[in-house]
Formats: sequence, C-alpha cells, structure tokens
Amino acid sequence: MKIALLADIHSNLEALRACLAHARGRGAEQFAFLGDLVGYGADPVACIELITGLAERGAIAILGNHDEAALGGLMENMDFQARDAIYWTRERLGDRERTFLGGLPRLVRDGELLFVHASADHPEAWTYVTGGRQALNAMRAGGVAYSFVGHVHQPTLYYEVGDEARAFHAVPGAPIPLSPRRRWLAIPGSVGQPRDGNNTAAYAIFDRTGRSLTFYRVPYDYLSAAGKIRAAGLPERLAKRLEEGW
Repeated sequence: MKIALLADIHSNLEALRACLAHARGRGAEQFAFLGDLVGYGADPVACIELITGLAERGAIAILGNHDEAALGGLMENMDFQARDAIYWTRERLGDRERTFLGGLPRLVRDGELLFVHASADHPEAWTYVTGGRQALNAMRAGGVAYSFVGHVHQPTLYYEVGDEARAFHAVPGAPIPLSPRRRWLAIPGSVGQPRDGNNTAAYAIFDRTGRSLTFYRVPYDYLSAAGKIRAAGLPERLAKRLEEGW
C-alpha cells in the first residue's frame, strides 16, 4: 500500500489539490495529513472540507500548532504575521470546521508507523525536528521503525546510527529503500508553504509493502494562491513566501 504524506497545507487549496492529484497518479491508496491544515493561506474552509471528506474515507489527519491556535490556542511562539493569519482564520471557521479540527489527535500509531506534526517526544510542546539530536529523541520516543513528521517545511530524511541520527537529503522522484532494521524519521516538506528556496509543493509517498520512500515536488498555481492572500488582506509576506519558496 502506498501512503501519501502531506504536511503543512496551511490553507493553500491550489497546492493541496495539485499534490492529491499527483499522488493519485502515482498509485497512492491512503493519505496522511501531518498537521497545520490551516494558517497563513486564504482557503481554510475549503481545505478542511476536502480533508474531512478524505478522513471520512480512512485518511489519517493530525493536529498541528496552527490548527490548535485556530481553535483558540496560545500563539506565544508565532510571529505577528502568523498571528494575523490565525485571527483571520478564526473568524472564518464554522462549527463543522471547528469540530473536525478539535477532534484531531496529536499523534497516531499504525503498527510500525507513527504520524505526528512535531516531535513524538512531547508532541504537545511543538518541538521542531531540525537536527540529529531532535530527530534521535523523536525516533526513540516514537519507538517505531518509521516516523512521519511535519512542522519543519523542509524535506529531510533522518536515520538512526548507533547513538546518533544522520540526515539524508533525497533527490525528488527517486525511491529510497528504508530497511526496518533501522529507525527512520521522514519530513516530507510543506504542501502549502515550502521554505527551502523551491516554490513547488512538497510531499512524499511511503510504499508500505516495498518499504521505500519517495519525495516529490509538484508545480501548482502559486500565483492564484498568493493572489487570494492579498485579496483577503492578509500580510504581504505570506504571499511573497509562496512566490519565492522562503
């Protein structure tokens, strides 16, 4: 079974649709949304509606820190642009959207797989996995062979070697065999707001049967998505990020 891993959609409907179509074209049979469905972008309701429909048919969906903030959670670690977007998002969510977000777990285990937005080591703390130390803590806290994580917005693969975790930067489109004899932590990157200098949407597919992972970059209509941000009166920087990939 092929599982599409989609993180940090951030209310970017154009990017979400493009990644879903791309994943289906490559045989994805299941979808896992690794948190931050909303925030930053201009289509929170449409994105939640689309993901809700997939969740009703078996997709996994995880709570992210922007999702929690949109429900009224604390925003102490967010910059002012992110806060402005959250205030704007809160005003647009209805009961259906709030119920869906409010029912999302912070972490899901499925056999040897773990899905979480931040680190499995206290997921409520929203710790970023930005290096080997954090990756090792997350993998060991998860206690499974394969951890799939969002939050960071940059595609990265970590693997455990002795008492450290090393990063492997993959070539998009090239399958990577993941031996179950190691622990692995994969960050598929951001669907809706990539921050690695590449403005194409990022996601990955894990082949559960073949035990391989493939990262992908998907072109989408970022100009339309950025235009919606501007039309909504959201901070200009949020539109520029889509155009520049930073």
